[in-house]
Amino acid sequence: MEKYERLAEALEKHITSDRIFRDADMREFTSFRAGGKASVLVTAENTDELGYIFSCIGEFDADYIFLGNGSNILVRDGGFEGLILKLGNAFSKITVSGNTIRAGAAALLSSVSREAQANSLTGFEFASGIPGSVGGALFMNAGAYDGEISQVVKSASVRSADGKIITLQPKNMDFSYRHSRFQTGEEIVLEAEFELSPGNPDEILAKMKELAAKRNSKQPVQLPSAGSFFKRPPGNFAGKLIQDAGLKGLSVGDAQVSPLHAGFIVNNGHATASDITKLMGLVQNTVYDRFGVMLEPEVRIIGKE
Repeated sequence: MEKYERLAEALEKHITSDRIFRDADMREFTSFRAGGKASVLVTAENTDELGYIFSCIGEFDADYIFLGNGSNILVRDGGFEGLILKLGNAFSKITVSGNTIRAGAAALLSSVSREAQANSLTGFEFASGIPGSVGGALFMNAGAYDGEISQVVKSASVRSADGKIITLQPKNMDFSYRHSRFQTGEEIVLEAEFELSPGNPDEILAKMKELAAKRNSKQPVQLPSAGSFFKRPPGNFAGKLIQDAGLKGLSVGDAQVSPLHAGFIVNNGHATASDITKLMGLVQNTVYDRFGVMLEPEVRIIGKE
């Protein structure tokens, strides 16, 4: 019996089958709505289930990755031979105490921002339109409109590689631009605390609406994408370099450099992961030939061609 089928059967001993997906079509789990399949995808609803999942991973020597809201990842068309682990709704609880918001790793950033506004707390408005989860945001040090998660996180509860639950402070999270320690280890964020400031709820709401209007008018929010596709190169902007290279609107299959914002690659309907990565390569090579800058994808690209 194939290894990952045996792994899935082992998982079913302690996890209900409706949360275990064999040959999981990653088009259904990612914002790009493109890509191949994963051998197994499983959703954990508590730390005991997490422990059991990791024991199965060890028993079968399985490759695995963590998946947040799927808004910054692309699985190549050949798929991912391994296990994809998601945290379920039990990890999306949000509580407020004074100026601190505690949010589970599966909580959406939009939900955290709404909770902050409802409790007259300011500092999280920048994240109100980022379509990711708290865990994914810490993983990527997500940011927008001059704000980054590293600026507001107070602590994080993390399951370490040896199964212990530890608390990390920001100074220990190795934050830099679109980077954190969680990208290089086997730790998974379970929840985080954010330190915000007292504010006027009407002003906070107005700021959130202002940023939403800016995002909706300047970004292709109606089409599947993974947000800004490339990291911002030092001293420049990826979108400006791509536009100046004359690449706005360039397509490969149904993948396209957005005519609205050149920093985005969008799926116009039936783009494959191959369409997207070929377009990425064309953009990278053209920008490098024109300006000597090699753009680096911000989107995580995994799996086999």
